Amino acid sequence: MLLRPNQRTKLDDTDDSLFYSFPRFVTHVDDGFIQQLTDLYQERLKPNTRIFDMMSSWVSHLPDAIEFAHVEGHGMNEEELARNSRLNHYFVQDLNQNPKLPLPDRDFDAVLNCVSVQYLQYPDAIFSEIHRILKPGGIAVISFSNRMFYQKAITAWRDNSEIGRVELVKRYFTLVPGFSEPEVIIRASTVPKILQLMGAGGGDPFYAVIATRIN
Repeated sequence: MLLRPNQRTKLDDTDDSLFYSFPRFVTHVDDGFIQQLTDLYQERLKPNTRIFDMMSSWVSHLPDAIEFAHVEGHGMNEEELARNSRLNHYFVQDLNQNPKLPLPDRDFDAVLNCVSVQYLQYPDAIFSEIHRILKPGGIAVISFSNRMFYQKAITAWRDNSEIGRVELVKRYFTLVPGFSEPEVIIRASTVPKILQLMGAGGGDPFYAVIATRIN
């Protein structure tokens, strides 16, 4: 078993649909993180491909310069998803209640998850689903920082160090047969040092774990 039962728990164990019942039209990471993520998508995603933006919201951070064949969105708040202009279609589903995605096998060229992996109570089931819906050669990009809704993050995430969280996501991939060895990207905040000295803070660190479906 990937996670023990006590590692899956949340401080707020009420129904997640209640927590996400009202829209939050904000970004949960700073502009530096968002730019690094968009640049990564620019490097790794290809035009005219099929994208699944899992656990999305009102913005997907996809590069404007790339046109995709289809972008499927998923999330917990319909108002947020309806506002997202990059989505061709979307659906609402609580993956902690039902991890089975209503999507065909081998249908997507890329699966994206931005700053949401920390809320998955059954990542083994979800990463198996990611593998199932990816085409051979398709990539999964899991990005995150050090921010979270603390009361809704699982214990295994809350109680870990930042590097420990990177290792945890790597394990999510390596325990599913058919993924490549995960690639890890760790980048410091893009907030200039002078602004940090002026009290702007250190900014959000950028982490991404990437793997490819190899069979």
